[in-house]
Amino acid sequence: MSRPRCSRCHRPSLHCLCALIPSLGSRTQIVILQHLSEASHALNTARLAALGLRSAQLQIGERFDEVADAVRTYLLFPGEDAVPLSVVAHDDLPVRLIVPDGTWRKARKLLHLNPWLAALPRVALPEGLSSRYRLRKAPMPGALSTIEAIVAALNTLEAPERYDDLLRPFEALIEGQIDAMGADVYRRNHGG
Repeated sequence: MSRPRCSRCHRPSLHCLCALIPSLGSRTQIVILQHLSEASHALNTARLAALGLRSAQLQIGERFDEVADAVRTYLLFPGEDAVPLSVVAHDDLPVRLIVPDGTWRKARKLLHLNPWLAALPRVALPEGLSSRYRLRKAPMPGALSTIEAIVAALNTLEAPERYDDLLRPFEALIEGQIDAMGADVYRRNHGG
C-alpha cells in the first residue's frame, strides 16, 4: 500500500515540504522541460523550483512544442558555444530560460528529440559553483541539481536580487533523506 502524498509537492504527507516553499517573483521566465522518467523521482528538485517561482513553468515529457515569441530565449546548458550567463544579464530586456531536467544523458536526449531546443543560444553558469546535493555524486565539477542551477542563474540575471530562499525545501529534502538513511543504517547495524 502506498503512503499518502501531498497533492502539491508530491512528497509523502508526513514529509511535506510546502511550508518551506516560497512564492518568489522574477523578471526572468523559467521553463523547465523535465524528462518523463524524472517526474516521479523522490528527489524532484524541478518540481520544487516550479512551485517556488511564480514565473516558472514545468513541462513533463520527451517532445515539447517550440516556444516562440518576442521574448529572448536561452537554453541553460553547457557547451562549447555557451556564453556566460552574465553576458545576457546586463540589460533590462526580458529573458526566458529553458532548463532541461534529467540526468545528463536524458537532458542530451531532450535536445536530440527537440531540434528547436538544440538550436537555441546556450548560456552557462559561472565557473566554480559546487553542489549541495550530497545524496548524489556529481558527474563532473560544477554539476548542479536543477533547483541549484535555477537559483544560480536567477542570482546572476537579477542581481542584486537573491533567490536563495528557493533552496530551503531542497536543503530540508536532503537533510530528511540523510536522516532516513542514517536511521536505516542504524537499524541494520543494531538489529532494530
